[in-house]
Amino acid sequence: MEYQTWNPVYERILDDFGYDRVADERARDRLARYVDAFDESRLDPVAGTTVAVAGAAPCLDDDADVAAAADLVFAASSAAARLRDHGVDVDLMVTDLDKTPGVARELTHEGTPVAVHAHGDNVPELDRWVPRLDGDHVLPTTQTEPKGPVVNYGGFTDGDRAAFLADAFGAAALRFPGWAFDDPTVDPAKRKKLAWAERLLHWLERRRGERFAILDGRRAAIDIL
Repeated sequence: MEYQTWNPVYERILDDFGYDRVADERARDRLARYVDAFDESRLDPVAGTTVAVAGAAPCLDDDADVAAAADLVFAASSAAARLRDHGVDVDLMVTDLDKTPGVARELTHEGTPVAVHAHGDNVPELDRWVPRLDGDHVLPTTQTEPKGPVVNYGGFTDGDRAAFLADAFGAAALRFPGWAFDDPTVDPAKRKKLAWAERLLHWLERRRGERFAILDGRRAAIDIL
């Protein structure tokens, strides 16, 4: 996705949450200090495949077989550790390092790519953890304008950002194990982020011409982007 296409949606997110674009830019630039450009040709095998975009909702334990059946698995944050506990290999972890950063470290040192996201309030996590990762396997991302080695393929939460990454690299179909937009265990802030994830996935499925099963029965109530 071109940044010009993403930016109007990003501006709506900034307004809705009261986030500061300048803070996002500072975080982006901090991440850039620690990393080089990622060799994106490593994700060429994504093209034409079915990618499981794994969320970290409690239902992931029941959905692990859905992930295992996909060609590739892109795991959002702590979903990576839980899938590995089920014996399911992860092909990309997508994280802002707020949960299970040690798993991100392990994966990069094993040679598995990790998309590390910079945003306005995770600079301490970037400073603490990115130097401990194997930089050859770090795909640096931002939600503001891309700059230097830090890229932006769209998306806001770890989960929907994983879907946008899979789309960017040519996935033929997306599956969504471990997702629950109405998860009763989350706090109000997370619930609001899940509402945005739902909205963004609805936008993405329309752009792809694909209907995501996790949105069945929900589309009529989703704010159209």
